[in-house]
Amino acid sequence: MQCRRRSHEPHAAQNCVRIGSRREKAVVMSEPTDWGSAMLCVSHCLRAAAAAILISLGALAPAQAAGWLEKSFYMTGANYSDWVPPCEAALGTIANEFAIKESRFWNSDLQILSFDKVREMANPWAPGTIPRRFCRAVAMVSDGRKHVVNFWIGEDTGIAGAFPGVEWCVVGLDRNWAYNPRCKMALP
Repeated sequence: MQCRRRSHEPHAAQNCVRIGSRREKAVVMSEPTDWGSAMLCVSHCLRAAAAAILISLGALAPAQAAGWLEKSFYMTGANYSDWVPPCEAALGTIANEFAIKESRFWNSDLQILSFDKVREMANPWAPGTIPRRFCRAVAMVSDGRKHVVNFWIGEDTGIAGAFPGVEWCVVGLDRNWAYNPRCKMALP
């Protein structure tokens, strides 16, 4: 039996194999092998297997606290000054964010027109936790109704942890149920 080379493969291997019974003959021609791409494939597979093994071994190790070297690079732990702005300082932010949320997500023109009965409800923080001030106010909304607003101000909970942050909920207008039931989850 003789194997023929294809015209576009001048250096093809000449290995031929007979398959079948005496009357049937089939010729299978082996293709040239590119050893560089085969080794690259094996190399990628070995790297992936090694990475999977290392990740699984890392997941089995118990968690440890940061050592002295790690703490020297900005990992000093909680360093709060225990100063949180008064409740009145957050009212402008709440009114602005409420108007944005209503127009952007709920296609509504509702706005908070004014606040009344602003008071601090609680200031419960333990040492080593984020200081927060929990407050409540009554807001006059542009729909003509008064709604209770539960909110808290936290030290370093704003943008990038650099400023005080405010989380709030308007009772009756918590449409995405973030603080359900009736904004109870925004309370201490």
